[in-house]
Amino acid sequence: MAGVLDSVDQRTKLAGQNRLELLLFHLQGRQIFGINVFKVKEVVQCPKLTELPGSNPVIRGVASLRGNNIPVMDLSNAIGGPRMDNVTDYFIIITEYNRRQLAFLVASVERIVNTHWEDILPPPKGLGRSSYMTAVTNIDDQLVEIIDVEKILSEVLGIDEELKQPVEETGADLSKLKILVVDDSMVARNQIKKVLNEMGIEVVQAKDGSEALNLLLEWSEVGDLNDWLAMVISDIEMPKMDGYSLVTAIRENPKLSDLYVILHSSLSGVFNETMVRKVGADHFLAKFMPDELVGRVTERLKSLV
Repeated sequence: MAGVLDSVDQRTKLAGQNRLELLLFHLQGRQIFGINVFKVKEVVQCPKLTELPGSNPVIRGVASLRGNNIPVMDLSNAIGGPRMDNVTDYFIIITEYNRRQLAFLVASVERIVNTHWEDILPPPKGLGRSSYMTAVTNIDDQLVEIIDVEKILSEVLGIDEELKQPVEETGADLSKLKILVVDDSMVARNQIKKVLNEMGIEVVQAKDGSEALNLLLEWSEVGDLNDWLAMVISDIEMPKMDGYSLVTAIRENPKLSDLYVILHSSLSGVFNETMVRKVGADHFLAKFMPDELVGRVTERLKSLV
């Protein structure tokens, strides 16, 4: 598996074209799962792990790799399946989420496939809040499930959603302003909504870029959105239409082009800062730092006074 990701750095050209590449893998059983290649740093045979006494049982231990101690999460167990015994028989997918390196224990890694975000669909309706599925797609007539990693991280590791600093007065009339939050993860949407509500701002939610764009177009037929829509805060990875494509569509539409847009994603690094400039977003924020989000929103609100 060492060479399976050798050409990842050459694949950044896919971003901004509503395309992505998925690394396909198995847990226990025949079901295929997928993860965006841009989240993946490396795939290796699972080394011997150092146990962490008192940790969540989903955390199987820590892997020491090239001077880094990386927590290893049993992905099967995290989504309600059985634990994976004899961990050194399996592989770990080393990823970067929310500014931290994590490894997911998986049974096997299959291959990388190139696909379109239009082919990544929301999960079937009726799954409920207990579902860990954030999207599905079909590859070679096989169903591929994409897991809601934000939900897992929140449950297993905990995400600090509390503000450390008091909310600063902006002078803006918040009763007349709203913010559109776009994210395919219900957990992520609610995290952002909670923080913005603490600031006294009303939030409208959309679960993907396509739904958000349709809302914006509908609103733009009624009047000037800049009169009441303070900003759009959008995830990058979403079914149907990703965040890069959403920003591109906004900038290309004369009625929407002046909207203030923040891309807010667990994808982090220099690559995303470059893409933010390329598609024309106003800012990029890596998930999830409540005070940083409030700081950026506060700056924007002050500019509207």
